Amino acid sequence: MADFPSKVTTETSSPQPQQGAGRLRGLASSATSRMDVSFLRSVPAALMAAETVLGLLHWALIAGAPYWRFSAYGWVMFVAVALWILTTLLFLVLLFSVPQRFSAVPWTMTVMMYNGVAALLYLTAFLTNAATVRWFSGPFHGHIGAAAFFGASLTLLYGAGAFLSYLDWRADGGNAATSTVPT
Repeated sequence: MADFPSKVTTETSSPQPQQGAGRLRGLASSATSRMDVSFLRSVPAALMAAETVLGLLHWALIAGAPYWRFSAYGWVMFVAVALWILTTLLFLVLLFSVPQRFSAVPWTMTVMMYNGVAALLYLTAFLTNAATVRWFSGPFHGHIGAAAFFGASLTLLYGAGAFLSYLDWRADGGNAATSTVPT
């Protein structure tokens, strides 16, 4: 006991940062520490980024034409906007490692089902779009034709995402129970 100093200072918190600048630095460092950088380098991330960019182009081309004149385009516009928003949200969820925090959700199966359903929905939207391109004339004919091309591309991208998710799901054991029960 003689070696123990008589005055010991224990500090459990770090010094407070200066007015605002340190807070922003701390916020930026905590946000980047939560990002899954390895996900950004993966093929599913590249597919989701391509789906996001092409999805934005797809619904922008449709929105730039008088699609409201034909009731079939309500479905095409709904699919385009809804899947663009959902894909963007799913990309952010996977980027910020939410699956590691919520292990009760079978994420591999969820992503596989999402991509499969999205591929089917985009297939119906693409077929509707392609079958009705002739209804448009003038400058909008090119917009709707390009939108049909992007719809076909998105159908293929979501199909590829579904296939890769299926392979990931099979590698995980192909059983939702294995990913929901902690071991």
